[in-house]
Amino acid sequence: MTDHTYNVLFLCTGNSARSIMGEALLNHLGDGRFRAYSAGSFPKGGVNPLTLEVLENAGISTDGLRSKPWDEFAAPGAPQMDFIFTVCDDAAGEQCPVWPGHPMTAHWGIEDPAKAAGPEFRRRAAFEQALGFMRNRIAAFVSLPITSIDRLALQSKLRGIGAMDGSTSQSGSAA
Repeated sequence: MTDHTYNVLFLCTGNSARSIMGEALLNHLGDGRFRAYSAGSFPKGGVNPLTLEVLENAGISTDGLRSKPWDEFAAPGAPQMDFIFTVCDDAAGEQCPVWPGHPMTAHWGIEDPAKAAGPEFRRRAAFEQALGFMRNRIAAFVSLPITSIDRLALQSKLRGIGAMDGSTSQSGSAA
């Protein structure tokens, strides 16, 4: 087993819900093997309050979570990413910065809970559902034998995770 900590970046457009959930969940479930971050192509400037509520209700720390631009992670001195996952279809189709180190990428699209309409209980249910789908992806990811499989097999598994239940895309294509 390696002592290497893998840096993982979750990308979305607004960086207020799904990517924030990915960051918080991986830092919670990653057992110190991963350091997760999140960012957006057009960050909203704040984390959606329902994101924070469902994370806290699930016992997941929200300390330090903030909405931030993805170019923060392409700047000199930023942590070098090992993995980058887009979690919204809009971000998957955008021109991403050139990431140093050639991280592995995959698209893990999940429906945007912030777009849910109706009474508060329905909106909260959309956030809880998104959290559940993200938790399943994170659990599958942390169980991968990253150090013992080749890059092509790992890429295939990452794309397969993107196609899990709740996927917004049938292809699970790379970011």
